[in-house]
Amino acid sequence: MNHYRVELPVFNGPLDLLLHLIEREELDITAVSLVQVTGQYLIQVRQMGEDQIEGLIDFISIGARLVLIKSRALLPRPIVFPGNEEEEEDPAEALLRQLHAYKRFKAAAKWLDDRQRLGLRTYLRVAPPPRLDDHLDLSGVDVHTLLDAMLTVLSRVETKEESVEVARPRQLTIEDQLGKLRNRLSHGRPFYFADFLIDPRDRTEVAVSLLALLELIKRREARAHQSQLFGPIEVTTA
Repeated sequence: MNHYRVELPVFNGPLDLLLHLIEREELDITAVSLVQVTGQYLIQVRQMGEDQIEGLIDFISIGARLVLIKSRALLPRPIVFPGNEEEEEDPAEALLRQLHAYKRFKAAAKWLDDRQRLGLRTYLRVAPPPRLDDHLDLSGVDVHTLLDAMLTVLSRVETKEESVEVARPRQLTIEDQLGKLRNRLSHGRPFYFADFLIDPRDRTEVAVSLLALLELIKRREARAHQSQLFGPIEVTTA
């Protein structure tokens, strides 16, 4: 008699072990396959040892269900008289349903992992591609025009013209806008957020003022209502 030893790999759970045994025996996932691999499953669980008692609980639970399924397949069924039928879910069907679902999720996880390893973390471009000219029109361009353009660029670098932007200190702060919003709310009349802004085209002012408004909403000092998407924001006292 040929003896063989199977080294127990690290399985993610009892369903992973059960699926591994069925696929190793090249069986379909059916009630018959569950009966055939019950003995192998129990041997693998015994090899896990008592040091893995926390993980053994789930494995033993599935093992008990396998023993029940195998006993029902081997032993004769009791006679059921008409009128005494009890609706009870077949344990084999319940376990097979779990096993099929686990196999689908495992296949999906492997597919996602393969894409991750290949660096396929891209998104579909929904915008149409930009339309580019077929060729660069260089008519009327000669060595002299190129030289003039190069000299113009070099002169700007020497004088630092259009090359250095002067950094200006921030004129607006959230604390200042909080004070202005509280002052506006103290009048007791609702107002639109756009009317509160001095220059609605200034992105910095819009961003800082919006953060101040959100802070007042968080503190329950103000309320904001927007009836439609991208519509005007009405601010009232909370």
